[in-house]
Amino acid sequence: MDPDAVTPFTIDVPETELDDLRRRLEQARWAPEAPDADWVRGVPTSYLRELAEHWLHAYDWRTHEARLNQMAQFTTTVDGQPLHLVHVRSPEPDALPLVLTHGWPGSVAEFVDVIGPLTDPRAHGGDPADAFHVVAPSIPGFAFSTPVTEPGWNVDRIARTFAALMARLGYERYAAQGGDWGSHISRQLGVVDPEHVVGVHLNMMMNRPSRDDDLPGGLTDDEQRRVDGLDEFVRDGQGYQGIQSTRPQTLAHGLTDSPVGQLAWIVEKFRAWTDNEGTPESAVDRDHMLTNVCLYWFTRTAGSSAEIYYEQNHPSVQLQDSTTPTAMAVFPHDIALPVRRVAEQHNRIVRWTELDRGGHFAAMEEPDLLVGDVRAAFRELR
Repeated sequence: MDPDAVTPFTIDVPETELDDLRRRLEQARWAPEAPDADWVRGVPTSYLRELAEHWLHAYDWRTHEARLNQMAQFTTTVDGQPLHLVHVRSPEPDALPLVLTHGWPGSVAEFVDVIGPLTDPRAHGGDPADAFHVVAPSIPGFAFSTPVTEPGWNVDRIARTFAALMARLGYERYAAQGGDWGSHISRQLGVVDPEHVVGVHLNMMMNRPSRDDDLPGGLTDDEQRRVDGLDEFVRDGQGYQGIQSTRPQTLAHGLTDSPVGQLAWIVEKFRAWTDNEGTPESAVDRDHMLTNVCLYWFTRTAGSSAEIYYEQNHPSVQLQDSTTPTAMAVFPHDIALPVRRVAEQHNRIVRWTELDRGGHFAAMEEPDLLVGDVRAAFRELR
């Protein structure tokens, strides 16, 4: 067998897995409600029960599996690691290749509404000159990019692997885009493969001055609000990261055994990190969100997807400055908002867009805004 082969792949979850999921949801044991049935202590039991009932009785995995399979998918092996990828070529001959990278707790399911407009803008009311060939890999340890058989899969190694993947696919010049871990990986692609990466587009960046007096003239009021927002996230919103960066395998046992546990672990972030009106589905379609959860559940990747946190912190990895042209799209309800003057100290910022709505899961929440900004960012870099 050719070790460099890129093999077509179709998602086909066995019916026995669906039966097992139904049984576990039917037999779920429910935690008592917290003293105040609000989201401040985590996912309310009443909300979670209702969402699990929808998963059991109304959600149809086969419908959404078929939708995922409308995107051309493949598997290959790079650096000894099985990789799953969506690879959709544009009908436009001069399209620019684009690596599109998800994060946690996301997956390639995030991209079902953006791949069409990115690859075929002519068919979606756009300019064909803005077309991309899209390559969207599952990060090692996520979904079908498994098993992970050795340690060391930090951001740098993943970026080098994705660079090798693009070379294998025959792309000499390409762009990179990502949010969450995808933002770190996309940025690092520009660091490790600058001779091939024409530019990077990010929709997340978490930064703050190293000292309060690190910026000339001190912080503006807006910059101070952004720093305060990041500090608040570190104080009250980063518990999941503490667990996943220290004991991911302990967490894995509970989430791999309980679909309700896996659902709660993910849906809490869809509520906390989106531009919503009190519930996650006011920002992201409920079934779309459940499809993303299903990819974690059916592939048993609660633990392996958390390993990137462990690897990036053992030892703690300090990323290098980047000289690759970088565009930043700031969605106002993301985890924390970046300070541009800090970003400019470590990146070659060529475009900075402050958007008026949307949050962390930009491709799911505001696909049109994300597509529009990606198109604009790379017009001058093709």
